[in-house]
Amino acid sequence: MSPVSQTPGRSRDASRWALAFGFTAAILLIVMTPARELVSRAARAGRLHAPDLAFLGGLSPATKVHLAAALAALVLGAALMAARKGRTFHRTAGWAWVALVAVTAGSTFFITSLNHGRWSLLHLFTGWTLIVLPLAVFWARRHQVTKHRRNMMGLFYGGFAINLFIAFIPGRALWQVFFG
Repeated sequence: MSPVSQTPGRSRDASRWALAFGFTAAILLIVMTPARELVSRAARAGRLHAPDLAFLGGLSPATKVHLAAALAALVLGAALMAARKGRTFHRTAGWAWVALVAVTAGSTFFITSLNHGRWSLLHLFTGWTLIVLPLAVFWARRHQVTKHRRNMMGLFYGGFAINLFIAFIPGRALWQVFFG
């Protein structure tokens, strides 16, 4: 296990997180502004219910792959965050997590329904993920734990925690499954 702490505590890390959050909020604001009234109406009409499996069945294959890989990566990523680092489980599960994240990101290239058949600004997250993911693996193989940790935590919290929030914006697929 690395002697480096697994929890960031520097103010520099806080400013990076703030910058990332600001960037994410700006993208969301730009994406959501034209549909603000539609989203607002859907949010007011939504009621929590059991998952609508018929709706899930009607999604495109790319969306199904994306949802399954994202859910598996979210669960495995949480286990990796809680487990000791540097052990066999961390390395083995880490490679599986990298594969799941790559599938999750790659599948978004085929999900274009949000922008009438074209990529949307949300696809910028895909580009970011596909750049940072190999870099994080590179840093791990070079035993640069701090850089590896920073990139992987950024992918997990930024790529999954923030995007999970985005996935539940009224009108999107997960909103429809649970609230629509």
